[in-house]
Amino acid sequence: MPSTHAVTGLVMAALLLCSPLSSGCGGGNAAGPASPTENRSGSTGPGTGAVLAPDEVLVGAGDIAQCGIGDAEATAKLLDRIPGTVFTLGDNVQGDGSAAEYANCFGPAWGRHRSRMFPTIGNHDYDGTGGGPYFAYFGGSAGPPGLGYYSYTRGAWHIVSLNSEIAAGRGSAQYEWLREDLAESQSPCTLAMWHRPVFSSGPSGGSDRMRDAWRLLEVFGADVVLSGHDHDYERFAPQDADGRATTSGLREFVVGTGGYPLYGRATSRQNSEVWESGTLGVLKLTLKSGRYDWEFVPVAGQSFRDFGTASCAPAQQSR
Repeated sequence: MPSTHAVTGLVMAALLLCSPLSSGCGGGNAAGPASPTENRSGSTGPGTGAVLAPDEVLVGAGDIAQCGIGDAEATAKLLDRIPGTVFTLGDNVQGDGSAAEYANCFGPAWGRHRSRMFPTIGNHDYDGTGGGPYFAYFGGSAGPPGLGYYSYTRGAWHIVSLNSEIAAGRGSAQYEWLREDLAESQSPCTLAMWHRPVFSSGPSGGSDRMRDAWRLLEVFGADVVLSGHDHDYERFAPQDADGRATTSGLREFVVGTGGYPLYGRATSRQNSEVWESGTLGVLKLTLKSGRYDWEFVPVAGQSFRDFGTASCAPAQQSR
């Protein structure tokens, strides 16, 4: 039995105890984040003196909207009933990243949750436009204009959104920003997200673009990486930047299931635990003090689910 108590498969009675409509999984806050650097304080447990960070819900996916293709509205309806902070994993629009696509394709579906959304930029958002319409549409929630990387805090978790469309290797401005950001974080748990996955069984096969960022996150004791790009859902066991399974590594989720048509499997990568390409849906994370729960929530009429729980490693702020 894996130590993370991962459970995968189809809907079963036990899952009803942790459905998106249930209060038994830890609550999110339906109010949207005020700014990309907002911090929320915890409460003190009676008689203990310990600060207890509130549970926070983070929910989203990547590879979302193109007018007349796919079904971004079906996944947006899932967001309608799941409170918390909404994330995107890039390719928010699937064409050329134009302002018209954000207004006409993304806006009527996922755009209704923009006030509580922190986005990530992808190649379709960036190529051809340099991301101008992306930054204009999301405003301050996308971080400083033109950069595409930023961080914020939810409960006990530090959350970093990075830009896999620009340089992120050692010595780059983004890498040095990440090093400083992680060193300054006081959160015990860390989650990062970017568009192009380092590991994938989908057609991309993974990308080296963010491998140095992965190594840096390992040094600082990060726990989870979210990506999109390949239009499927995949969960990996914790691993290091070279693909070696280790309990001190990062667990990667590829969640390219936000609405655009899905891909078939190209290969079977080492350490891949779950892979699914027939179901659109969103990943719901309940971020707790010292732990996180995950649940893949499918669109109406689909039955695939993946759910489980794992602990987070203590952050290494002194590195």
